[in-house]
Amino acid sequence: MSTSKTKVVVTGFGATTPLGGDLPSTWSALLAGKSGIRPLPWEDVENLPVRFAATLAVDPSESMPKQQLRRLDRSQAIALISAREAWTSAGFAPPAGRKVRKGEETTAGVPGGFTVDGERLGVVVSSGIGGLHTALDSYDVYREKGWSRVSPFTVPMLMPNGASGHVGIEFGAMAGSHALVSACASSGEAVGYAIDMIRAGRADVIICGGTESCIHPLQMASFGAMRAMSTRNEEPERASRPYDKNRDGFVLGEGAAVMILESEEHARARGARIHGIAAGCGYSGDAYDIVLPDPTGAGQAKAMRRALDDAGLRPSDIVHINAHATSTPAGDVAELASIKAGLGEEAASKVVITATKSMTGHLLGGAGALESIFTILALRDGIVPPTANLEDLDDDVDLDIARGEPRKLPDGPAAALSNSFGFGGHNVSVAFQRAL
Repeated sequence: MSTSKTKVVVTGFGATTPLGGDLPSTWSALLAGKSGIRPLPWEDVENLPVRFAATLAVDPSESMPKQQLRRLDRSQAIALISAREAWTSAGFAPPAGRKVRKGEETTAGVPGGFTVDGERLGVVVSSGIGGLHTALDSYDVYREKGWSRVSPFTVPMLMPNGASGHVGIEFGAMAGSHALVSACASSGEAVGYAIDMIRAGRADVIICGGTESCIHPLQMASFGAMRAMSTRNEEPERASRPYDKNRDGFVLGEGAAVMILESEEHARARGARIHGIAAGCGYSGDAYDIVLPDPTGAGQAKAMRRALDDAGLRPSDIVHINAHATSTPAGDVAELASIKAGLGEEAASKVVITATKSMTGHLLGGAGALESIFTILALRDGIVPPTANLEDLDDDVDLDIARGEPRKLPDGPAAALSNSFGFGGHNVSVAFQRAL
């Protein structure tokens, strides 16, 4: 990594996903190849083209009181749950002077842990869509009962920056609270922006990540109308199958994932455990189509090369890539071509690639943060999760895909990329290094 840049490290994680209510259970299920995709329990589900999704394994009501949930969109609630886990896992004390509402839990920190100066603490938590449930449910209330019955919390509950705002308020983050919105690349960008904030000296600690919860009949109908989602209604757990010849679209998921990033100096001064290095981030825009990616993959390749340049890494340093790989017929193979273009044929041939959306579904704006965490854990633990449901490899796949069972990574210095691409031509690649 370039010596002219402040080194940014990862010291905490939190997540609530279709695989588990926290990060340890999620990671364990992922390595076991379990699926978080299940049938939707709706009464009118038979009227939809797609009748399954990757819903949360643990409902937020199991860890958050009703009084607080009434003022939060589901996407905001799960962001707070994940942020609390990440904060605790990083060894930080409860936020100083935090106001606690009646009935609210007060476990967002480790008793006797390290206290952070709020002026040096920032937040970057993104969402691709924001409070969709709130917007649609509130409109139903308006139509059926009139404007006076609409909740006064509707606007803060539906705005895409609401999750970032709530996390910032809870933890007293005054260095800045941000929410980047770039569809499925949103929380990948959040990680990159957090790195830049620390490098620029704006903060010592950043709570960063992403959240999404928009499994709603309108979304199922909308993506269904686009022919973007798998219609494998009879076996939903096998529906997301990146790189398989029989893949037929992505599976919608929900969840949140949050990381704690710190300057290395700050982390070492407090004796924190360092899980990995957030080495750099690369961005590009396709400028091609609002939905379709550039078929040449040029933009995606640029994002990967720029991530390497930002991190001071060589293509040969990369041992693993957590691919965007959503299980669409065109997108999966196109990304492999961009990996070869971005790293070069020789370096790309030595990389172990996985597609964890095969088990979590596609968390849209929350995907980049969750997959960034998976990438760091793969480096830290030396093991790559398998790609599930890969039974008949596509003839056009000519790179090394982890399948069947987890794959061991070599010991010693190593780096990896996490790719996130979004509607609008947004391309983000985040580079991580193993902490030695």
